[in-house]
Amino acid sequence: MNLKLLFFCLFLAVLLVPAELKRKKHKHHDPGHEGHGPGHKHGKHGKVKVEDILKDLFFEIVEGAWDDDDDDDDDHTNADWVFELQEPDGQCDPNPCLNNGVCEPKGKRKFKCDCPKPFKGKKCQRGPKPCRRGRCGRGECVLTSTPPFYECKCKEPFQPPRCTHLALCEPNPCRNGGQCIKDGTDFDCLCPTGYSGRFCHVGPNDCYVGDGESYRGNVSETDDGNECLYWNSHFILENGADPFNSFEDSDGLGPHNFCRNPDGDQMPWCFFRRGRRLSWDHCDVTECLQPTGVVPMEIVPTDANPTALPSRPTTSEPTATPKPTASKPSTTGTPSQAPQPSPTPTDSPTTASVPQPSPTPTDGPTTASVPQPSPTPTDGPPTASVPPQQFATCGQPQPKKNNARIFGGLKVPPGAAPWQVSLQVRPKNSNQAFRHTCGGVLIESCWVLTAGHCTEQMKDMQVVLGGLSLDLEEPTEQTIQVEEAIVHENYRETPSAVYNDIALLRLKGTDGVCAKETQFVKTACLPDAQLPDGMECTISGWGATEDSQHGSNHLLEANVMLISQEKCSEPEVYGRVLDNSMFCAGHLMGGVDSCQGDSGGPLTCDQNNAKVIYGVVSWGDQCGRKNKPGVYTRVTHFLDWIKSKTQAAS
Repeated sequence: MNLKLLFFCLFLAVLLVPAELKRKKHKHHDPGHEGHGPGHKHGKHGKVKVEDILKDLFFEIVEGAWDDDDDDDDDHTNADWVFELQEPDGQCDPNPCLNNGVCEPKGKRKFKCDCPKPFKGKKCQRGPKPCRRGRCGRGECVLTSTPPFYECKCKEPFQPPRCTHLALCEPNPCRNGGQCIKDGTDFDCLCPTGYSGRFCHVGPNDCYVGDGESYRGNVSETDDGNECLYWNSHFILENGADPFNSFEDSDGLGPHNFCRNPDGDQMPWCFFRRGRRLSWDHCDVTECLQPTGVVPMEIVPTDANPTALPSRPTTSEPTATPKPTASKPSTTGTPSQAPQPSPTPTDSPTTASVPQPSPTPTDGPTTASVPQPSPTPTDGPPTASVPPQQFATCGQPQPKKNNARIFGGLKVPPGAAPWQVSLQVRPKNSNQAFRHTCGGVLIESCWVLTAGHCTEQMKDMQVVLGGLSLDLEEPTEQTIQVEEAIVHENYRETPSAVYNDIALLRLKGTDGVCAKETQFVKTACLPDAQLPDGMECTISGWGATEDSQHGSNHLLEANVMLISQEKCSEPEVYGRVLDNSMFCAGHLMGGVDSCQGDSGGPLTCDQNNAKVIYGVVSWGDQCGRKNKPGVYTRVTHFLDWIKSKTQAAS
């Protein structure tokens, strides 16, 4: 009897565990969500622990960090050397000078950049680097547009200006009347009813409407409790665009660390740092209760309920509701939620402003329509419509909103990489959940290009298209089973390199239709010629695999340079192991590498006014090492092979 009971329990576990994993994937939040429930007293991290700050290498006290030699880092000369090695063909057309530098031709292939202050370098690529490690002690270094070009944002309870002196609860870091409670060297903020956040800086009516594009509230923690970086943090801007532009803009970005949605994502988000890795996540902010337009009846006190008070109209002050799952369609209305918050959450206590969304939102962004070819004439009646042809064009992304000024090269806006694929596997014929293992790129409705080493013949495979997050089911996603994996016949792995590392995935479909074209699912073009060395291209991926410890659940991208085969074959780089089926891209000084992408994922470049899949992420010597750039499968070398396989199956 006991044995039968045991088998029955095991059977239930097999059925219920995948369902539970699926439920968790939605990250649904109950009305009593710990971040903003009525009895909430502090942020998810709760107590501020000084020990955690002391353990962080980025907040280490470094002697001499305040010396004024910040503009002469050792790698500057080397950076110019890299630019010379990768100098593209041509002179000043297109302009190779960055940051509004003026190009002057010097001979056949030479040029000189006249750089505006404070930029320097062969291509004006170098600005002041005041945020050296230790410069701000136990604080975050943020960039400013005026000398000394930085400011220190101290981690409480460390005090300005150098963030080295510790003062517990003096002055009180808790805002809105919050009480600072000491606990040894740590402290906690006991917030008044309705206020929340690490420093009681989030008001009772702090919520977002629609997709949160108009959100101007004070939440500064991610959904998992990570503290947001300032939008002008050097950690963001050194990986992004010109840090000397104005930080204030119509999207609510500025010298603060409050959550915003400047790129048309599904809800407010922010960047955060995990060790040396920059990542981002959605925020611990709730959606406003949508007004019903019905004024509730006044509750009159009676003997049975002598303390009852009149209720307020539902349109006056929205209350927090659970965060929606990603599969819930968001409304298009995003009314202004007005008052700008104070730039620093550690200022003296102030009274939070109550956002007032209008009852009938009308100012939200509208989804751009996908351009379609004109319908061809038919003999049918004039009212008959001809369905648009799917995938008639390639390499034409249609991002919802592309705000690359602050965070270009880091976070992929919705629709900006619509050919990106997540390749997922599970044990053959099992009921286990699929797990992400590699990237890929859609080249036709039923064909995905990936790396040969990504295919697993003894496992079930599927691809997910149109999504940005691995841990959320998004309404834009399409999940399609893989019918067949075709690995190149000469695929070969050695201890030093991977050769002919390319594969095609044939997807399951009906009548030659598998993926369906949308704003978020499109094909990349195949290249038709070699591209010049030194050209800047883009890699994208999640960087999250079974063996990865610090992968991202959200799609990221980075810019890399195409490196000449001659340079990449030098002994200090990869030597003789390279052949014509592969090429290098990255930065020889290290840093950005396909470690930020996935094996099998795309390296796309601009060719003939379209995005072409020029390389497939293949292999490399660790990640981001000096003189060890990423190695990519050269797609132009396999054009005939790709054509023969896709046409033979059609």
